[in-house]
Amino acid sequence: MFRIRRIYDNAIPSSREAIKQVQHILKTQFHELPEQDIEKLPEQLSNPLKYRFRSILFVLEDDKFRVQGFALLCHAPFLNFCYLDYISAAKEMTGRGIGGALYNRVREEALALKTLGIFFECLPDDPLLCPDREICKQNATRLRFYERYGARPIINTLYETPVKSTSTNPPYLVYDSLGQDIKLSGKTARSIVRAILERKYGKLCSPEYINMVVESFKDDPIKLRETKYIKKDISVSLKISISQDKMIPLIINENHDIHHVRERGYVEAPVRINSILKEIEKTLLFQRYLPHHFPEKHILAVHDSNFFNYFKKVCSDMKPGESIYPYVFPIRNATHPPKELSVRAGYYCIDTFTPLNYNAFLAAKKAVDCALTGADKILQGFRIAYALVRPPGHHAEKRSFGGFCYFNSSSIAAHYLSQYGKVAILDIDYHHGNGHQDIFYDRSDVLTISIHGHPRFTYPYFSGFEEEKGKDKGAGFNVNFPLPEKIDGSRYRETLSVALKKITKFQPRFLVVSLGLDTSKGDPTGTWLLNYRDFEVNGKMIGSLKLPVLVVQEGGYKNRVIGNNSRHFFTGLWTECYSL
Repeated sequence: MFRIRRIYDNAIPSSREAIKQVQHILKTQFHELPEQDIEKLPEQLSNPLKYRFRSILFVLEDDKFRVQGFALLCHAPFLNFCYLDYISAAKEMTGRGIGGALYNRVREEALALKTLGIFFECLPDDPLLCPDREICKQNATRLRFYERYGARPIINTLYETPVKSTSTNPPYLVYDSLGQDIKLSGKTARSIVRAILERKYGKLCSPEYINMVVESFKDDPIKLRETKYIKKDISVSLKISISQDKMIPLIINENHDIHHVRERGYVEAPVRINSILKEIEKTLLFQRYLPHHFPEKHILAVHDSNFFNYFKKVCSDMKPGESIYPYVFPIRNATHPPKELSVRAGYYCIDTFTPLNYNAFLAAKKAVDCALTGADKILQGFRIAYALVRPPGHHAEKRSFGGFCYFNSSSIAAHYLSQYGKVAILDIDYHHGNGHQDIFYDRSDVLTISIHGHPRFTYPYFSGFEEEKGKDKGAGFNVNFPLPEKIDGSRYRETLSVALKKITKFQPRFLVVSLGLDTSKGDPTGTWLLNYRDFEVNGKMIGSLKLPVLVVQEGGYKNRVIGNNSRHFFTGLWTECYSL
């Protein structure tokens, strides 16, 4: 099984390893390529200003993340064209369709960028330019391949003029209009050719040589060589589609409905998930993945072991259908916790409406598995992943549960990602993310931001005040935005804009979004007035950060609109995340 994915930079281990393997292919397949050109690849991806191209690297990997081929596409936004710098299979994988798969992906990307097309060099199939018959035959095979897509050499120019008079085998400049039937003007062609020669070969080609070649593009529009190998015109046109590497991994526990509290007024019901799924799958942006099983150590890295062990034991000892609601809240005397398990529930809980039952631990553990699987997808190079979980988790603190939350899935995933770089948590649930605050309050490697209703009128009432900013090393790394009881989307975005600026200043490597859809107008647990249009704009604003983002579901209880709001949020997030 093969997968093509884009490598954005060398920030995460999987990307660094992929770049290393690409560099190995460059060394083995392009013997005359200078070492410094191979070594500069990571900087090409991270510093487009220096190289005057926006470099886009695609790798084709097997199921063990071994790179079997790659393509490096250079994008020039201001001149609106792409230049295919390299495309190659690994030495032992040539002739297996890898080049075709990569070239199709490159064409999709160039079309999605709304460019004029792709330019690239291809060695000549003319014996006068390439006297070596065997090499000439190989060149013809490549040109035959590209001709299937309608990509042909530009003729009537001096592009094939060798830089040194003694050189042979000078390249053609090939143009692929991506099936757009574009008549490329001479003026536009000259600008593009100048950019290619100056940016790619400025150290090799003199200004006089560059001027000579550029001025030779006199045809208006430019002319392409007649088809030579394909009997009829079968150029492959393209429609913008969602490539596999741009899909959003959707991780969901198919058995989430085992946690179904049927008491009247308990709004955290299984129907929430179905309402969201029904709408978001209309976008065709999502690809489902099953959650992996993760060891309990990941939960214990965030939650107190006494709380964890109590929760696990009390749930396993209960009869199916039986629930315990905390009703006694003893003073937290660590040396004398209540011995009766039903009484001890209040020792670890912050409210009276979050029950313990046989399935609560199982569902909460699986929600954590979903969030960690989403985190792994981010580490594998996906830019967005969505853990659609229930029960939610952002009210769960180090040693307590409440607010329908048992384990803090978002915080556990954030801690997991923090091994690879700084993490920002943006909680956009209507209620304060007190769990994130409690867990990371003294840490500086995880920035926690919560936008929520003011605690004077909103659960959990005891936290979420503006003056709570962190302590010790974490001082200044916890930010609360408590907002008024009635606000609309415009007022919300004013605060979201400030929050995003704080995230930008923090410069995290990853973003975890605790997605609450209870900010919607009419939600039974909230008082704000956001509609589906607001959710889409909010998604775009968050996507504009251009960070890898793990979204973990939290609240949202108006089932008639929750799915539509979620669909618009992800449409906005995806659109902006993958825009220029």
